[in-house]
Amino acid sequence: MSAPVVAVLVGSLRAKSINRRLAENIARIAGDRLQLKILEIGDLPLYNDDLWADPPASVLRFKQEIAAADAVMAITPEYNRSFSAPLKNAIDWGSKPMGKNVFSGKPAVATGATPGALGALAGVMATAQLLGVVGCAVMTTPGVYFSAKPEHHDENGVLTEEGTISFLSGWIDSFATWIKKVG
Repeated sequence: MSAPVVAVLVGSLRAKSINRRLAENIARIAGDRLQLKILEIGDLPLYNDDLWADPPASVLRFKQEIAAADAVMAITPEYNRSFSAPLKNAIDWGSKPMGKNVFSGKPAVATGATPGALGALAGVMATAQLLGVVGCAVMTTPGVYFSAKPEHHDENGVLTEEGTISFLSGWIDSFATWIKKVG
């Protein structure tokens, strides 16, 4: 049996963002336990219900990728004690139009990174709440609120701190179990 496919939504659009780096590190640590697929959300237009008359190709692609995945992982920075606008926009597109919500019933988890001591806690909690609102079965425990420290990564952004790697590995195991239980 192959590993579950997890659609990963990275809420920061910067190519070298700490949240994209977190997603890449989680994928590396997951190995063959989960197949993480980072989805493009930067090309989605701002949500506009009028666009359903002739949906943009990027929206149709995104909805298809979420529908095909076994689970969803949202990785968000914390902006003003909440999640990012690109992440909210992507979730809005995926949950609409009425009756065509591709998130409904999907196992999901939220995490995120900031350089601060609280590690995106408020953003992660708000994201988890939104994922629940759109019908995901959200794993809330254990939680990861990642405080990104440069000294825990090599020059290529690869996580090197063994305690953090071990913790993330256990979290990945918990999410893989959650996917089997809920999915």
